[in-house]
Amino acid sequence: MVTALRPKPGPTRSYHFPGFHDELLPSGIRLVTAPIAKLPVVTVLVVVDAGSTNDPAGKEGVAALTAGTLLEGSERFDGAELAEKFEQLGTSVESGADWDSAFIKITVLSGQLEEATRLLGEAVSSPVFPEREVERAKAERLAEILQLETEPRGLADEKFSEFLYTQESRYSKPDEGSAESVSALSRKDVEEFYRSSYRAGSTTVIIAGDIPTDEARALIRRAFQRWPLGRAPDRPLIAVARTTRKSIHIVDKPEAPQSELRAGHVGLPRKHPDFFPTLVMNAVLGGLFGSRINLNLREAHGYTYGASSLYDWRRGPGPFVVSTAVQSEVTALALREILLEIDRIRAERISEEELSLARDYLDGVFPIRYETTAAIASALATLVIYDLPADYYDSYRKNVRDVSADAVLQAARSHLHPDELQTIVVGDARVIRASVSDLSVGDLHVHSS
Repeated sequence: MVTALRPKPGPTRSYHFPGFHDELLPSGIRLVTAPIAKLPVVTVLVVVDAGSTNDPAGKEGVAALTAGTLLEGSERFDGAELAEKFEQLGTSVESGADWDSAFIKITVLSGQLEEATRLLGEAVSSPVFPEREVERAKAERLAEILQLETEPRGLADEKFSEFLYTQESRYSKPDEGSAESVSALSRKDVEEFYRSSYRAGSTTVIIAGDIPTDEARALIRRAFQRWPLGRAPDRPLIAVARTTRKSIHIVDKPEAPQSELRAGHVGLPRKHPDFFPTLVMNAVLGGLFGSRINLNLREAHGYTYGASSLYDWRRGPGPFVVSTAVQSEVTALALREILLEIDRIRAERISEEELSLARDYLDGVFPIRYETTAAIASALATLVIYDLPADYYDSYRKNVRDVSADAVLQAARSHLHPDELQTIVVGDARVIRASVSDLSVGDLHVHSS
């Protein structure tokens, strides 16, 4: 019997992100093109500075509602007709919004690109926001909110943001709005938000795929000739912690067999100079399956099926949060282990083995993320939204590999704040209150769900 030898891994191959061209059109639209002739496919991604942080006070959710109903009818076609037109061209169109931007995207064969882009430009330049579609989208969002509030995981996420940020911060409320704010929105609110926000100076069009830059430029100038000039008004972004005193909030869910646990504090903006050391540090702490928090809670103690930590990277300082779900009886024990791991990574250098594991993972998975035109277009959108340098993707792997154990320790000490942790537990207060209180992890508050 011959035993096959396992092949040895070869040296790491270099990676080069596709070349791209970045320019400002006379209309004020920013155009980013990445000609890729490998396959006859093109992605057109329209990015507008009209994310949820641009919601006016009291109208939280209007950005998401606007993006969600943008394609439900134009001056020439209703929503069903638009969808059918795109399907006849072999594509579908999608739109949406997150915290920092709104987007509209198609991926189409090169031969259908001109007609599909013309249709896209027409659709987003002349939306009519039918009353029935706005009301339908509102009803769907309200049903989703109701479901989230009855499900401990969604409730824990929502309450964590609410207790973490001041009421004036847009981050303290769900990105798609609360039941109260969404219920009050009208078609007029949607139309006003569109008119003020969807403007040339706030728009970037990204084209990745089988088309030369000159042709892409001419195509966009024709397709978006009706796009309104000017810029959307700037809105101040408030991302201030509700308190810097360590606190724990129990959201009572009587007879719940499990506790949903969140612990964290206000984190960092995406463009922070310590992004890479913090990225690697968090990978070691809770960002990978083999991270300290997951191995501790899952493997060593059997408290949970999974536990993780993340920095939610946004333009403003998004949250740092540790998340897990555990049996009610071990809630305090699990929380204690989380706090110990945060303290431990701030106290001493990580091992070279841990550092290698984190760097190898972040380095290794990086190239496979950008194998399609849609993925490349989304990557370019990230450069635009967060104002990252043009060589960001070409230098990414080196920046990861250059992070040292000392840099990880410095990032942990600078950007993990155990004395400011806000902990939210959605669970049975009768079962967990006494043991959690004994931990002395901050001011204790109990809320009804």
